[in-house]
Amino acid sequence: GLHFSEGTLVKEGQLLYTIDPQPFEEQVARMQGEFAAARINATKAKSDLDRYEPLAAINAVSQSDLDAARATYGASEAQVDAAGANLRVAEIQLGYTRVKSPINGLIGKTAARRGEFVGRDPNPVIINTVSAIDSVRVQFYLSERDYLYVARRALDRGADSAHAPRPHVAFELLLADGSRYPENGRFDFMDRSVDPATGTILVQVSFPNPDLLIRPGQFAKVRVRFELLPDALLIPQRAVREFQGRHMAYVVDAEGTVHERRLELGPAHGDRYLVEDGLEAGERIVLEGVQKVRDGIQVLATDTVFTPKRVP
Repeated sequence: GLHFSEGTLVKEGQLLYTIDPQPFEEQVARMQGEFAAARINATKAKSDLDRYEPLAAINAVSQSDLDAARATYGASEAQVDAAGANLRVAEIQLGYTRVKSPINGLIGKTAARRGEFVGRDPNPVIINTVSAIDSVRVQFYLSERDYLYVARRALDRGADSAHAPRPHVAFELLLADGSRYPENGRFDFMDRSVDPATGTILVQVSFPNPDLLIRPGQFAKVRVRFELLPDALLIPQRAVREFQGRHMAYVVDAEGTVHERRLELGPAHGDRYLVEDGLEAGERIVLEGVQKVRDGIQVLATDTVFTPKRVP
């Protein structure tokens, strides 16, 4: 039978299902009988041994008879142990007919109804799932570039290792409708290696879920706010050229001469790069035709006002 409503909260230890207990009750009764019989046999064997020992001391019985009595008693004790173990197994099997919730959580739709066979190995039926959703674990992947940026910042700020972000790192969750989840996340763990197929590393963060708004299987975006940089300099990604691991932009001076400038870049924000070194605010850079431009050529520059969007 079913003892809960689907899609509701259940408590640890709450009865969820009962499975027909009759065959298991019969097995318990049979094991109880075998256990009782084994104890009776052991009692009789002990009585016989107690009777033989004083008789053997006065040579009223042979040594072989005494040895046989001792062996019989030892075997009967082993039978008691075996019967007791079988009884405990049968009682455990009977206990499995009352399926209880292992945790506090939200239960889903049942996969079995009254009278249906739920089966066992090799084709067991998972009849339901209970999810603890007072706190949710969110998994996401950092690119190798972003991982290196975060790891180096952590080391610069005195972290013991690059593996665990410092407490001031803020993890924010952006839901599917674009809204920001009000709770901040807590770092759980970072995987041990970068996936060579994707160039990313797995990170897991936990978010409190007191209102139970977030459900298992939802998709969201994780925003990692490592530090706040006032007046940060951002440039469009299309203005940056990469060559042999170096990033460069072309700066146009007042006379229209192009100068190649090496840049130190931070993480990407949408279609923009954060420039940590190599450019100053107010300098002009080439935005279009970057692949055709070379260091030292003269260009006729047309100013374009680049108004960066607010970095979320």
